Order: sequence, then C-alpha cells, then structure tokens
Amino acid sequence: MKFCDKIIEYSFYTLFFFVPLIFAGNTSELFELNKMWVTFILTIIITTAWLTKMVLQRKIFVQRTPLDIPLLLFLISQIISTLFSLDSYVSWWGYYSRFNGGLFSTVCYILLYYSFVSNLQVKHVLKTLTVTLISGIIVSLWGLPSHFGADPTCFVFRGSFDTACWTDAFRPTIRVFSTLGQPAWFAAYLAVLIPLAMVYALKYTTKNLWNVKLISYIGVAVLFYLNLNFAKTRAGFIAFIIAYVVFWALIFVKKILSKQLFLRSFLFFTGVFLICNFFFGIPLDNFYKFTLAGIQESYLAKSTQQHTTTAQPKPIQSTPPSQPQPLATSESNITDSGVIRLYVWRGAIDAWKANPLFGTGVETFAFAYYKFRPAGHNLTSEWDYLYNKAHNEYLNYLTTTGLFGLGTYLAFIGLFLLLFAKYLFFQKEQKITENQKQKNMSQTSDNNTKFYRIVTIALVSGYISILISNFFGFSVVIINVYLFLFPAFVLLLEDRLTNKSFSFGPFGNTDATNPYQWTLIGIFILCAGYVIIGLCRFWYADTKYALGYNLDRVGNYQQAYPLLLAAAQIEPREPVYKDELSINLAVLAGALFAQNDTTNGTQFANNAIALNDDVLATHSNDVIYWKNRVRLFYTLAQSGHSQQAADFAEALKAIQKAYELAPTDAKIAYNLGVLYGQTGDIPKGITVLQETIKLKPDYRDAYFALGLFYHQMAVDSKNHVINPELQQKAIETYQYILSHLFPKDAEAEKNLKEWQTQ
Repeated sequence: MKFCDKIIEYSFYTLFFFVPLIFAGNTSELFELNKMWVTFILTIIITTAWLTKMVLQRKIFVQRTPLDIPLLLFLISQIISTLFSLDSYVSWWGYYSRFNGGLFSTVCYILLYYSFVSNLQVKHVLKTLTVTLISGIIVSLWGLPSHFGADPTCFVFRGSFDTACWTDAFRPTIRVFSTLGQPAWFAAYLAVLIPLAMVYALKYTTKNLWNVKLISYIGVAVLFYLNLNFAKTRAGFIAFIIAYVVFWALIFVKKILSKQLFLRSFLFFTGVFLICNFFFGIPLDNFYKFTLAGIQESYLAKSTQQHTTTAQPKPIQSTPPSQPQPLATSESNITDSGVIRLYVWRGAIDAWKANPLFGTGVETFAFAYYKFRPAGHNLTSEWDYLYNKAHNEYLNYLTTTGLFGLGTYLAFIGLFLLLFAKYLFFQKEQKITENQKQKNMSQTSDNNTKFYRIVTIALVSGYISILISNFFGFSVVIINVYLFLFPAFVLLLEDRLTNKSFSFGPFGNTDATNPYQWTLIGIFILCAGYVIIGLCRFWYADTKYALGYNLDRVGNYQQAYPLLLAAAQIEPREPVYKDELSINLAVLAGALFAQNDTTNGTQFANNAIALNDDVLATHSNDVIYWKNRVRLFYTLAQSGHSQQAADFAEALKAIQKAYELAPTDAKIAYNLGVLYGQTGDIPKGITVLQETIKLKPDYRDAYFALGLFYHQMAVDSKNHVINPELQQKAIETYQYILSHLFPKDAEAEKNLKEWQTQ
C-alpha cells in the first residue's frame, strides 16, 4: 500500500511540474495536445494505484467532501450533453487539437480531485505547491528571453536562439507565451502563481528583512510579474489585479499579519510591481502614459510640435454612407478583440436559446456557433477564422451544455467560495488546531496555522483570477487542473474532511493478499495499460497527421500521402485524419488524370469520395467537413475526372449544406454563388452574391464574381452586349472595387477597360 501511496504522491508532483512545461514540435498542436495527454496518462496511473490500494485494503475508500453533490451533478450534466450531442465523438474527446473540455478530460479532473483528497494530506499540498512554483520559475525563465528576441523554443526546434521559428501570428517579442502556447493562457497561469510566490515570501519575512529565502521568493514574484506584463493580455492582467486586491484585503480583514508587517509587505510588493510597470510597461493602454516609454513619447511629441511650423490642414476623407465599414482600430485593420468577443458572445447566446436545457453537446461550439453567427462578424479582421470556443468559459458551457451544465458548473464554483468564506469568517482558529491534533496530523504551532490560512487565501485569490480570466477567454489544461484541485487543497488545509469508507467482503479479513485480490489488481493494471497504449497510439497517429497536414499545405501531396494514410490506419475512428486524407487523395487523383493514368486516378478519386462519405455519415453537423467536401469534388471536377458534371453537382449539394449550417458565413455564401454560376444557374448565382456583399460589404472576391456574372448575362456567345443594363451593372461593380476596395486591382482594371469599349 505504501508503494501505491508513493505512486499517487509522485504522480501528482509530476502532473503539476510537467503539464505547464511540456510541449512537442512534431504534433498538430504544439502545446495543449501534449499537456492533455500527460494529464490523461497520469490520471490513469493515479487512479489505477488508488484502485490497487483499495483492493489491498479490502475496502472502497472515496473521501466525502462538501463539494460532492455539485461535482456529481456537473458530471451528470456533461454525460447527458454528450449523449444528446451534435457529435458525441467530439463531445467525448473534445474538439481536435484542444481536447481539454471534452467529457474524458472532465472525468479525469474529477478523478484527480477525489484521488488527492482520498490519499494525500496537508504536507503533500505544501509539497505540490512548491513543485508548482518550481515549474512556474522554469516556465517564466523560458519565456522571458523571447521578449528580447531570444526564444529557447526556437533553439529546441531549429537550433537558432531567436524568434524566427514563429510565424507572424506568434510574436513572442511583442507578447510572450513561453511554454503555454498563447499569451492569454500564459497570463492566466501567472496570475494564479503570483499570490503563491508572495505567500512564501511572507513566510520568510523576519525582523531582519534581508535573508536568502525571502529575497529568492521576492525575486520569483517579480519574475512572474514581469512575464505577466510581457504577455500583454488585458484579461489576465485585470484578473491578477483583482486577485491581488482580494489577497491583501483578506489578510488585512483577518489580521493574520501584524499591522506593521502587513503595511510593510503590501507597500513593498505594490511598489516593486509599480516600478516594473514604470520601466517595462503595462498591458492596460490607459495607463501607458505613466510608464517611462509613454513619458518619453509624450515629451518627444511636444518637443517636435514646438519646432514644427504650422501644418496645412488635411482634407477630410469621406466614405459612401450606404456602405458599412469594417470595424478596425488600426491602420492594419486589426479589429479590437472586445468587438469580436461581443459578436461571438451574441452568437453563443442565440445558439443556447435553440438548445436551452442540455445545449448542443460538450465541446461542439464550432458546430453550434456558425448557425447563429452574427452577420456583423464578417466586418471584423477575424471574419474567416474558425471559432471552436466562445471566448467566455461560462457562455461556452451555456451553449454546449445548456442551463443544466452551466448551473452545475457555477454551483461547484459558488459552493466552494461560500465554504471558503464560512471557514474564513465564521470558524475560530483554535477549532482548526484542535481538529488537526485529533487527526494526529501534527502539533501545529500558531505560526504554521497562520501560514496554512494565508496559503488558503492565496489559493482562493488565484482561483478568483481563473474565474475572471475565463470570463474573457477559456480554460486550458493547467488552468482546469488548478480549477478542480485548488478546492481539494483548501479543504485539506482547512481540515474540512471526515473519513467515510465502505467495506466489502469477498476477500475475507486475513492480512495475506489472496488470489482474488491479485486477479482484480491484474485486471486494473491490464485495463490501464490498454488505455495508455491506446493514448500513445493516438498521439503517434497525430504526429503522422501533423507532418502530412503540413506537407499538404506546401503542395507536397505525394510525400504527405503515406503519412496521412498511416494516421488513418493507426486511429481509424478519428475523422480529422480521414478528412485530410480524402483531400490529399483527390489532389493526387487530379495529378494522375493529368498524366493520363485513368485507372489509378479513378481508384484514388473513388477512395477519396468513400472516405469523405464515411466522415459525413457520422459527423454531418461539422461545417468544416462539408466545406472540405466541396473542395474535394471541385478538385475532381477540374482534374479531368470522367464524371465532371456529377462532381460539380455534388460540390453544389455540399456547399448548400454548408450554407444551411452557416447561413451568415460570407465565404461559404460566396462559394455557393460561384458554384451556382459554374453549374449554369447564373441568375441564382447573382442573387446569392448580392446577399454575400450584404453580409460583407468589403468582400472584393464577391464583387469581382458578381461583376463577372453580370457581364456574362449581358453578352451573347460572340461577346456582343445584348443587355446594356446588366453590362452597366458589371461596369459599376468593378468601378466600386477600384474606388472603394482595391484601387490597384489589375484584374478589375483590365476587365473594366474591355467592357467599357464593348
């Protein structure tokens, strides 16, 4: 049994140490996928050790906690939502590449919660927090150099100590993300850790201020705070500020520190953090003018203005009032994230209204949102992005799991906070100490009792920061680990757990382990091994898929084919692999047709269609798969496939289905209009394209296709104008492109000159 306890204990240390750190360059998603897989495997190991321990003890022991009912109800809500999901497979695993949030991950988090409270004690909580801080230090040291142009991740991937390995979408010199994958996730992570670092600094605060441990923990807190600033995430920074205020307010109200020590500590940390902001900036734009860089810019601007002669007034540029303009906040047309979130939130609420009780299914936001996506989203810079999360954890639960799911999730969180408030304000300190003595935990001194209490306050402060950052984003693996495990830590530190177990008797009462027990233990180990091997196969399949996917994107379809085929064979249930393979086969079929290899080309084409049919037979609510079906048949239709007319017809059916699932997606509407025209129904194509430019008034391609269709309707087979009215519409459409959208559009200019001379 001691061996089982050690496995459980060190597996938890491994979990808290490695999950924030782990990433891999050969998977389809570098960060979250690998963190989730580590969590899956460690949960299986911990649970198996726990089950083995119960068998050896001849009793089932699951620690009862005050949070049992909301946790059970939350789990039931996730199960029901999965059963009635738009896609149960996705609901079980989670959205591909994320995985966090699927039913499997939720089961793991709840198992981790009960495993910890049932097997570990206060000393293990403190060791786990130490491991957490050590991991945080490594993560922060890993991320810090990237702000200055030297990213260790690039050194691992390419052997170059710079930031050249990242695309423009990832700019660590502007927004640091370290090993967390995104600046917002990194900021949320650091907001949790800073109160813990301050707690340990307070622990070693003495009359002699300068001691090594105190200085070390102050340095850790400053390191975390600098990285928080360099992440430049408003939500994460605001979450930290609120957590910071809560932390010091609770310490002050409960008088845990003397007034002198409280004031000295509070002013010191606040002063140090403000100094960091002054020299290194702050993620809140309104306060930038108070930083050194802001003051310097202001001084230079005033100095320049004093030495500049009176400038000529600039002409006021107007835009046609009939055409709404994109909601951009800079010259680069990057829409403010707050504007985009409001559109996503509105669509999430509308999707929930259509499925109020149990939602659309766990982790099916990518399917649910697009049917209710506000048309205004097309005016943003992220108009063609795929949104698989609501960018608000609570709305995400509301949309995908309904009132039942969100209600039980909030009940779990709310009850935990209420219990903490009860323990903090309505429980005498002496009673806690007596309970600890009765349980033989230790003869804790008053200082240790205060330390436990201040650690509890830090944990809850960090927990509150999670709730706030989740309001403006969504949880990731390590954040969900904290969300479910921090309540367990608090309950142990506050000594709020009583032992309740249920014995069972098929093994008798002798001390010797009998064959029945060994058989049951063997079954548990075999089952755990089977699941872990399955997870490893899945991860390995993803590495094949990732390389094949990337080769497809650079046009190396022939090299990608065996990799994608291997991924689909290793994990045949995963639709993502089969979908990508079907596209790959369609392109290769086209290449074979071009070489007059009709036999092999037809075989590849048929295999591509069969794979796509198989995917859509069980995943028909995913608009991405329908869009890829359009691409598949369009590719075959243009490749010399003998069934060209049938291919165009299938492509048209697929885009119609995609339009049904995403009626406000301007790109889908555009493709539908184009396909109507290419299949001979130009009037219908014109009608759809007219609707498309209403959805997105700045859509150049839609205007271009519309003008082309007007022209095709206006001329006869000899290119003579037979309908001057439509010809004039074609000319006006291209004139609009040149005057309002792309003044140097060479294609539009060329066609316009030809049409004006006809």
